[in-house]
Amino acid sequence: MSLPVSPKRMAHRGSRSLLLLPLQLPRALPGQACLRAGTCLASKDRRWAMAATVEEPELEAAAAAGDASEDSDAGSRALPFLGGNRLSLDLYPGGCQQLLHLCVQQPLQLLQVEFLRLSTHEDPQLLEATLAQLPQSLSCLRSLVLKGGQRRDTLGACLRGALTNLPAGLSGLAHLAHLDLSFNSLETLPACVLRMRGLGALLLSHNCLSELPEALGVLPALTFLAVTHNRLQTLPPALGALSTLQRLDLSQNLLDTLPPEIGGLGSLLELNLASNRLQSLPASLAGLRSLRLLVLHSNLLASVPADLARLPLLTRLDLRDNQLRDLPPELLDAPFVRLQGNPLGEASPDAPSSPVAALIPEMPRLFLTSDLDSFPVTPRGCSVTLACGVRLQFPAGATATPITIRYRLLLPEPGLVPLGPHDALLSHVLELQPHRVAFQQDVGLWLPFTPPRARRCREVVVRTRNDNSWGDLETYLEEEAPQRLWAHCQVPHFSWFLVVSRPVSNACLVPPEGTLLCSSGHPGVKVIFPPGATEEPRRVSMQVVRMAGRELQALLGEPEAAVSPLLCLSQSGPPSFLRPVTVQLPLPSGITGLSLDRSRLHLLYWAPPAATWDDITAQVVLELTHLYARFQVTHFSWSVPASFLSSPPPVCTALLTPSPPRYWLWYTTKNCVGGLARKAWERLRLHRVNLIALQRRRDPEQVLLQCLPRNKVDATLRRLLQRYRGPEPSDTVEMFEGEEFFAAFERGIDVDADRPDCVEGRICFVFYSHLKNVKEVYVTTTLDREAQAVRGQVSFYRGAVPVQVPEEAEAARQRKGADALWMATLPIKLPRLRGSEGPRRGAGLSLAPLNLGDAETGFLTQSNLLSVAGRLGPDWPAVALHLGVSYRELQRIRHEFRDDLDGQIRHMLFSWAERQAGQPGAVGLLVQALEQSDRQDVAEEVRAVLELGRRKYQDGIRRTGLAPKDPALPGSSAPQPPEPAQA
Repeated sequence: MSLPVSPKRMAHRGSRSLLLLPLQLPRALPGQACLRAGTCLASKDRRWAMAATVEEPELEAAAAAGDASEDSDAGSRALPFLGGNRLSLDLYPGGCQQLLHLCVQQPLQLLQVEFLRLSTHEDPQLLEATLAQLPQSLSCLRSLVLKGGQRRDTLGACLRGALTNLPAGLSGLAHLAHLDLSFNSLETLPACVLRMRGLGALLLSHNCLSELPEALGVLPALTFLAVTHNRLQTLPPALGALSTLQRLDLSQNLLDTLPPEIGGLGSLLELNLASNRLQSLPASLAGLRSLRLLVLHSNLLASVPADLARLPLLTRLDLRDNQLRDLPPELLDAPFVRLQGNPLGEASPDAPSSPVAALIPEMPRLFLTSDLDSFPVTPRGCSVTLACGVRLQFPAGATATPITIRYRLLLPEPGLVPLGPHDALLSHVLELQPHRVAFQQDVGLWLPFTPPRARRCREVVVRTRNDNSWGDLETYLEEEAPQRLWAHCQVPHFSWFLVVSRPVSNACLVPPEGTLLCSSGHPGVKVIFPPGATEEPRRVSMQVVRMAGRELQALLGEPEAAVSPLLCLSQSGPPSFLRPVTVQLPLPSGITGLSLDRSRLHLLYWAPPAATWDDITAQVVLELTHLYARFQVTHFSWSVPASFLSSPPPVCTALLTPSPPRYWLWYTTKNCVGGLARKAWERLRLHRVNLIALQRRRDPEQVLLQCLPRNKVDATLRRLLQRYRGPEPSDTVEMFEGEEFFAAFERGIDVDADRPDCVEGRICFVFYSHLKNVKEVYVTTTLDREAQAVRGQVSFYRGAVPVQVPEEAEAARQRKGADALWMATLPIKLPRLRGSEGPRRGAGLSLAPLNLGDAETGFLTQSNLLSVAGRLGPDWPAVALHLGVSYRELQRIRHEFRDDLDGQIRHMLFSWAERQAGQPGAVGLLVQALEQSDRQDVAEEVRAVLELGRRKYQDGIRRTGLAPKDPALPGSSAPQPPEPAQA
């Protein structure tokens, strides 16, 4: 690539000169000039540039200004994205252009760069031209990260970058030791990588590689190789020549065999082959004497070499979810082997009648993008990764005929999320259709979830709906990273699925001979069933909830109060037992049976629908030992139906169905402890949170509303206050898991757009302690902002908004109480519009009314486009270029409206919309341009408006009988007739 030529020199080559500019203009960074108009590129680089002709006087003026700027800034410009010897351009728009500009300037800091990060979400030709400059400009480079994945689709899945190859000259980076090419579109390994003899770490995950070259074994210094989430079917024998390799990750590929040469990796410490199609392992694996970790879960292994148990340093062997029916004794008894999900001890299936039947057909792999909501499944089976990150594995023969699977990822709401008193939601709701179609073999399902904050004595389960009831599936947890967790289960049919954290549940089947039920989280909690306690076997389950002593004392103000763990018991069958059942609880913390005052010991009992805790100490005989208290009962509850355990309650009555009874042992000086227990019981279920309302610094009409746990407020504000500003967080309020609340803008401020989550002008939230309770809202006002600033407020209310909104925050605080609807009020200020800021939004427009889109996919009206135009601000040129507006037209608009930024934006957007009127895909092009210009906030707002329009259209045709009614969500009531759709 030829070096840029000075614009002044270009100007003397003729009366009219050719200007070549990249498709995406970089934002000007503080202290740095962007690549100037007039930059000349080589002929092969003109593919990524647009041409425009400029008159010579204008060009010379620009050149003079550019030269003056260079003279004043040379050698002293501070690079905000350069920290020491690290250059991070992956999060900056136009990173390749920034780097090309630096390569031309050659500042002294550039010669010291050893670590470079660059996004591959760039034009391929521009990216190639940029990489070709690295060997000459960054000769000391030691680490090069060329990753995609910075951009995400609408459902949050990472998008691959555009990188398909590397320039051959990149092998001239003599000091390069770390190369990361993850999340790209590589189909073969670039040849220059094989000439990087000093390379120590090579990361190729999330690409499209189907094979690795034989020459890979010539890298003498390689210690880490990651090729996960690719399409590898075989491995080259030369892989065994990597004598220095210590970590090898080949998970999530299509490998069915391993070469024997893999046993030559004498320095290998970790080997990950999870989620492949391996049916057997070579005996040479036993020669990996340095191996410490061997991961083989989710394969098709029917046997493993017994010599693996003799590896001297092996600390973990993961064989979960394979086809192992028998194992050598030395592996079966080894403490470091994990075997869950294998058919150990089961009889082998009948042998196939012919060798052809013994062959396992290749299982297709599907990776769905965000624009797909369905996929086909054939009797061959397949492995599917949805755009939202959910994975499914359909084994061969799961369905006898081809079938189309549809999915939706739903936002959680109380009618769709069944939670117990101590449960916490960890994921969104996944719906898979068709419902109630039984598969001939169970389908594997992997759901990503948010890590729970409390893990002690709690477990993570997948909850699903079966007919009219909800139940929990047997769940296994898989961890790819500290913050990347998966809940894995096997499902026989499709329905709704979500991930829940709950107290550990222990259950047993009580036979007539009697049995013992112990808590796995609290070994001191036991229930003893004597012989003859029941005539027919019945199922009993137990949950134990712990409350810290310091938390209890701080809540109640009782320094001497102490409690035992809370015991919840449930049963099926008759309500009473034939013989007394013995219940054992540990004494409260710090209390022993030898020194306690029995008058201060209280056994409390609560069974719904009672509203209070009953002190039953006088009704039972408490036997005390040094550490435990025992008592006998003949029944657990008179109000729990027999079907409560065997079939969980329907979602529509989950909140009305009585909960299991609870026993709680208290030690306190109070004579009446029922009120204390009720207060503590409620505290166990409440979360202490703060509410914040911040305004974007460059656009005060954009307001961020969030509900945060109290311990996360400070860290979140430190991160947000670089882009937002606003009042202090609200006072601490307490909320239940799944509680609904509203945000209402008051005192002249209103929500600017019609949103799906807007109820009578108020934004609806549902609080879940482990999910992000955050929304960005655009507001407007009918008051005259040119005369003065508008000082409004946003108030938060529980459940329903009262008819009379409190006018003053002080008056609202007087209503504060345990059941008050009002929670908090925070001030919002829209600053005064100055005269230099141009006319008000929409003033002076004479454009014809238009509707962009159609009724089925949703309309954007003139009002919607005005709203979009008012939020673009200085980013509008990037959006214009991504919309296909020529650079010549962009310059004309800037000149025509040179003193009116709002006029520039409106004219560009409406001119483009008029040209696109009536053409399909115009709205999608606008959303894509907003995302490519890093205005995801506006793109999400446009999607919300479109979704609302689609809902109104579907409701309208359903009401007139033109379309069948969609199946209602579980627990949701019949929808009310909607308002007519607005044009």
